[in-house]
Amino acid sequence: MAPYGSDDTTSDDSMADTDMAAGRRKAARYVVPVAVVGVAAATIGLVPALADSGDPDLPKISAQQLINKIAASDVQQMSGTVRFSTNLGLPNLGGLESGLLSGANKGGDGSSADPKSKLTELLSGSHTLRVAADGPDRQKVSLIESAAEYSLIHDGKDVWGYDSKSNEVYHGTADQNGERQREKTPATPKDFADEALKSVDDTTSVTVDGTVQVAGRDAYKLLIKPKQSSTTVGAISIAVDARTGMPLKFTLTPASGGAAVVDAGFTQVSFAKPAASTFDFTPPKGAKVTQGDEAAKAPRESAPKSGKDLAKGRDGFDVLGKGWNSIATFDSGSKGGLPSGAGGGDMGGFLGSLGDHVTGKFGKGTVFSTRLVNALITDDGKVYVGTVTKNALVKAADAAR
Repeated sequence: MAPYGSDDTTSDDSMADTDMAAGRRKAARYVVPVAVVGVAAATIGLVPALADSGDPDLPKISAQQLINKIAASDVQQMSGTVRFSTNLGLPNLGGLESGLLSGANKGGDGSSADPKSKLTELLSGSHTLRVAADGPDRQKVSLIESAAEYSLIHDGKDVWGYDSKSNEVYHGTADQNGERQREKTPATPKDFADEALKSVDDTTSVTVDGTVQVAGRDAYKLLIKPKQSSTTVGAISIAVDARTGMPLKFTLTPASGGAAVVDAGFTQVSFAKPAASTFDFTPPKGAKVTQGDEAAKAPRESAPKSGKDLAKGRDGFDVLGKGWNSIATFDSGSKGGLPSGAGGGDMGGFLGSLGDHVTGKFGKGTVFSTRLVNALITDDGKVYVGTVTKNALVKAADAAR
């Protein structure tokens, strides 16, 4: 496909209405699985609507046309800065929660530059990302920290990860890691928007909610709202660039109100071709280099993105309900409920102190809550998890009896 030529290019293409089924299939082709929103982005129904007049003044467009515009977007060359914030409402454990998240993806002999360990940091707090792309074979994402920088670079057959703080380098090949790494890198609002639009049905309304400017560019606002009442998801707002169709900002707010759970938006963006040197990388002198095949040998357990991921490989995995009220359930195999720590440590008691104890026809259990995802672990080892309320989990457990 040809790259988007210039920021000054105009388009005379008209966005004709298409039937709902065709639009849904087209949108589904552009899925990029991403952490966090894997659970939240359930299924989306379409309600065509016209954009209200606003500032900037843009031609009216229906929700279906705007979704088609996102699906047809073919931005091959771009660079910019993304401000990324995640507020799941995890308990404050004095930094322990960050260690647990990163440790889940890092084996004892793994590299701190391995993307699977480093990018879990995006699951909490606020971050600044610099992103660049030049076609399908060249991408770069840099996580900017106060006194350090982490970069993930895909250049042809090579995939490099570099952590300046530890001076460690991860090296893999595109055939081995390229597409898979990009799928797991929530770098831009488009990553989240594609995930949110991957499945469409009648459990959600989708409307155009006026216009807005993001990073100095005119954009339409696509508003996605669940019709179901038991979900923890309040709404998803996507600012879509009026010219290119590329999502510029993604915001997911919880049904409980307050700050966004996920807020990712460009603060600066350009569609000019990045300099070739942007994607050059040579391991610094003295850096420890870990090859991808070596990292694969290190013991590692990927952090789950959703209830379905938690249930992979489990016997009796099932999904209850549909749409935003979907609940994944499986048997953890841990009879007696929460696990105990090794060496006699009371890990179960520690974990239990972080949750809410509940009872029902199913018996007793503990609910662990965030502002988006809730999970119920019963005393007989059953697990129920989804972007639903605590009461919905208890009802599901009761009904399963």
